[in-house]
Amino acid sequence: MGKISLTLLQTFYQVARHGSFSGAARELNLSYQSAANHVRRLEQILKGKLIDSEQGAKHIELTPQGRTLYNLLRPEFDIMLARLNKLIENQRSSIRVGMPQAIFFYLFPRVLTRFREAFPDMEFAVSERDTVLAELVKDGSLDVCISERYFGDPAVPQRLIGSYRLSLVYPRSWGDPPAQNDIPAWAEGRPFITYEPGQTLRNRAVGFLSRDGATVLPVISTSGSSSVKRCVEEGLGFSIIPCWCVQPEDMTINSTKLSDLSEVRVYFGCAGFLQQHPTVHQLFEDCCRELVGPVLDPPSGDKLAPTLVGAD
Repeated sequence: MGKISLTLLQTFYQVARHGSFSGAARELNLSYQSAANHVRRLEQILKGKLIDSEQGAKHIELTPQGRTLYNLLRPEFDIMLARLNKLIENQRSSIRVGMPQAIFFYLFPRVLTRFREAFPDMEFAVSERDTVLAELVKDGSLDVCISERYFGDPAVPQRLIGSYRLSLVYPRSWGDPPAQNDIPAWAEGRPFITYEPGQTLRNRAVGFLSRDGATVLPVISTSGSSSVKRCVEEGLGFSIIPCWCVQPEDMTINSTKLSDLSEVRVYFGCAGFLQQHPTVHQLFEDCCRELVGPVLDPPSGDKLAPTLVGAD
C-alpha cells in the first residue's frame, strides 16, 4: 500500500462532508479537478472505490467503503486539524522556503520587505536550490517552495504566480546580437556558460540552442544566475539567463530577449495543510504584489489574480 497523505484524507473528508467536489474545492482553495484527483489517488492507494459520481453530476454518493472511512475520520478529524493549526500558529517561529538562487538574489528582497512588515519576529530561512524542492516540502524540511517546475504532486499544491522570458547574454566586445533564428548557428563553437545538470534553465537553454541539429557543449557550469552572469561579464563566454538578471548598469555585456523561446513559469507551492496558514498566505500575497507586473508577466487569461494550479 502506498503512503496516505494528510492532504488526500482532508480532500476526501471535505468531499464527503459537502457532498460534492466543488464544495470541497471551495473549502480547500483547490480546483475542482484537483479535488477529484486527490480522491482518485486515495482510491488507488486503498485499492477500492470511495465515491460514486456520474459525469456532470453536482452531488456524489459514498460507497460502503467510503462511508466507513468517513465515519472513521469524522469524530476526530476536524479536532485534529484545529489542534495542528493551533500548534503551528503558536510554535512556528520561522518559515522555511526553497527557491532557485537567482530568484532569491534578484527578486526576493522586495518581497521580504513587505513580508517582514507583517511578521517582524519571524525568521525567514531560505534554501537556495532548483532541484528536489517537492521532496523537501514533503519530508518536512521546507514549508514553501518557489519553483520554475510544475510538480504535479497532490501533497505539494502549487499556484501559478506569473512567467518571464529568457535572454541571450554575451560580452559586449562580441558585437551586435544575432537574429533570433540565427542564434543556434551563431552559438556553435562559442564557449557556453550555463547551470549545473538537471536545472530547469539549463535544460531550456540547451534545447533551444540544439534545435536544427546544432551542437552546444558547456565549458562552465555553475549553480546560479549571478555566477553565470559574472562569468559572462569577465568575457568567458555567452549564456541564456532570466531577462530580469540584466540591469541597465551592466555595461560589459549585451543582451537580447528571446521571444521565440517559451516563457518560464514561476509557481508558489507549499505543504497542503499550510495553504491557509497566515504566514504562508501572507507570503503568497506579497509575491503577487511585488513580482507580478514589475518583474513577472501575469498568468495568461487572468491579469488581476494568480491562477490556482491543481496537483494531479
